[in-house]
Amino acid sequence: MSSSSPIPLPNDLTACQALIEQLAMTIEEQSQQIQRLKEKEQEQELRITELLRLAFLKRRERCLADPKQLKLAFPHLPGIDDLVEGLTSAVEEQEQTIPEHQRRRPQRKPRNEQLPAHLPRYEIEANVPDDVKHCATHGERTLIGYDLVETLEFERPVLRVRVTKYPKFACANAPTCGVASPERPTGLVEGNRYDTSVAAEIITGKYGYHQPIYRQQDYFAGSGWMAGRSTLLNILVGAAFVIRPLIDYFKQALLVGGLTATDDTRLTLLVPASLPQIIAGDAKSQRIHEVLRQAIKEGQPSVTAHMWVYRGLIVPLNVFDFTVSHHRDGPERFLANYRGVLLGDCYSGYQRITLDSAGEIERAACNAHARRKALEGREGYPAEASVLLALYQQLYDLEDRAKPMSPEERLALRQQEASPIWNRLGDYLESGPITQLLPKSKLAQAVNYMKNHWDPLRFYLADPRVPIDNNESEQLMKQVALGRKNWLFAGSVAAGERAADFFSLVSSAHRNDLDVWAYVKDVLDQLLAGSTDYESLRPDVWKAAHPEAIRTYREEERRDRADRTQRRRAARRAHRQATR
Repeated sequence: MSSSSPIPLPNDLTACQALIEQLAMTIEEQSQQIQRLKEKEQEQELRITELLRLAFLKRRERCLADPKQLKLAFPHLPGIDDLVEGLTSAVEEQEQTIPEHQRRRPQRKPRNEQLPAHLPRYEIEANVPDDVKHCATHGERTLIGYDLVETLEFERPVLRVRVTKYPKFACANAPTCGVASPERPTGLVEGNRYDTSVAAEIITGKYGYHQPIYRQQDYFAGSGWMAGRSTLLNILVGAAFVIRPLIDYFKQALLVGGLTATDDTRLTLLVPASLPQIIAGDAKSQRIHEVLRQAIKEGQPSVTAHMWVYRGLIVPLNVFDFTVSHHRDGPERFLANYRGVLLGDCYSGYQRITLDSAGEIERAACNAHARRKALEGREGYPAEASVLLALYQQLYDLEDRAKPMSPEERLALRQQEASPIWNRLGDYLESGPITQLLPKSKLAQAVNYMKNHWDPLRFYLADPRVPIDNNESEQLMKQVALGRKNWLFAGSVAAGERAADFFSLVSSAHRNDLDVWAYVKDVLDQLLAGSTDYESLRPDVWKAAHPEAIRTYREEERRDRADRTQRRRAARRAHRQATR
């Protein structure tokens, strides 16, 4: 029978009913299939839009779009009028000018063009042509003074060799007494051939300015020292051994603080030719052995290791930790004796650590991650995403007001003004427009993220010490990212662990606005001299004793940047309120 032939109809009623039911089921199946194809097509369009955004557009999280424009761009959306009305109301609320938040714009200080007074100076006299010294009419001119012009010069770092003479003594006519001489101090490498100033320069260069060893080779060669790479690495190894007890102290001081933020990033680790030995009872060495054994078995030249950072929110220290994988046993081992709040993203390992701690660790989640996911979903659902972003903008404006407040005032502000915004956010996540999202869309994933981590995202409301997000810890990962773009990889597990220690030292010094080189050199000097007063070597304590090593311009830059941000937000709210 051809496809155009009519369907034969039965003569009896029962057969007709059966045929009708069969046709109805076929139509229903086809309708469901069509709907699935439409959803798949929409998901593919959203995916294409996302890929185009990642490839060609700027990645930024600021969202200042006017929700009223949605009436022009999306008239076909069902219920758009009610949605825009609610969104406009939310935005207008957040645009209200708050008098106590506005600051008077500080008078700009006159720019000081004078070169620093502490720099050494020398004088030269400019060459004077004869026609300047003599006047054609009056003869020789009289010198009446000088105009002084200061010009800054730069010389390459100067290397010098310190020769220490150790006297030798012997008893006259008694050679059996032997030779007596003063005790030699402990050096970074055997023979004390390299001063701590050299080690401080190498450490600061690699982990502060991200210069790999081969570039530092050229750097020192420019000053006359043709050092081999192995020599520079040996100095690093010696310095790492010296600072290890201090880094252990940093870790303990940070964990005792009871308020820690964390984040991690990838780091390439080269696979060694032979497997390291397993240390009995050491879970870390066992994990290293397992990961590298599997890589060797599969013939992989490298594995993806991870560098973690733990940032104290009370104690101003940044402690880094190196692991060969992203398994939770890394942070689990680091936080084994920790009791307090852990702020981070919603990595499942942190959730498991929190559950296993029997309430000793409380987890706070990063709202920047949730907001970022909502921003990514704006391409497919601009109206719905704009509501979420507007509510988050209100929350962040409140946090901007709360920064200069005392903990008690900040807690009161969050409870009185931020909690109602969270209630509106929760209601919107259960509203009709959200329930109609495609399950696999970016915005649906953002909504599920917020629902699944609702309590950790709201944790900061009850603790004024906890920030709304983990952005400051995430920014620390830039230090590792800049480094790996230059030195590319860690050559061994030991090299990765040394890098973590040096990052801890340099990053903590930078966080406290210190001259990193001066701090690292003094730390090495005191540790080599046998000091165990690790408290005095903490960057914040050392800073108080060495005000000359403080980089005050960093504090001024942060303050000016915060003032600009607050003025911009206040002006934006005032302008929008005036033009409504």
